[in-house]
Amino acid sequence: MTSPTIADPRLQLIATARYFYEQGWMLGTAGNLSARLPDGSFWITASGKSKGELLPSDFIRIDSDGTVEASPSNLQPSAETSIHQVIYSLFPESQACYHIHSIEGNLVSRLVAGDSLPLPPLEMLKGLGIWQENPYCLMPIFTNHLQVSQIAVDIEKRFAVTPPQIPALLIRDHGITVWAASGEASRNYIELLEYIFRYMVVASRLDLKKCSPESNY
Repeated sequence: MTSPTIADPRLQLIATARYFYEQGWMLGTAGNLSARLPDGSFWITASGKSKGELLPSDFIRIDSDGTVEASPSNLQPSAETSIHQVIYSLFPESQACYHIHSIEGNLVSRLVAGDSLPLPPLEMLKGLGIWQENPYCLMPIFTNHLQVSQIAVDIEKRFAVTPPQIPALLIRDHGITVWAASGEASRNYIELLEYIFRYMVVASRLDLKKCSPESNY
């Protein structure tokens, strides 16, 4: 395991993980973050580690071909490593891939039965690269298989045919995954989507309230 330096992406991942933990998006050992290196390999959080207390030694390096580099502490890479690998393969410009679990992310995944979630035409979509007036933006939803490798296969097959409109995907009853050309951009995408999800949850509650019998009194 190499020692961290100022330019080591693990330091940024540690700070980001702590921030997400404080927001309630990476409680317990949930979620995973990765950062890509110039040679195509990437650092990813080890499995079973609290995201609010990460150390540089709590990361596993994955080669570009998927080979797991030996860890002196016998750590195991995140269960979602195959998803990160597919994302980096499909979108080679990406340098960071973040996956979190949030209450709102799970709730909005239940708002539709299909494999796409229509996002409201909010100003926040501009931060995700959607520069249109009254845009119709669909966020892809994937089934949460017990075998995560199957989710990765589903992502690869679908995106090879239908590229996503935004650099993000939703796994039903599981969480969101985003990717970007930098860690800062990936963090921004997470925040923007969580804002949109909160809006959608509140809007759905208001719609239910309008339809309830009590609303007529």
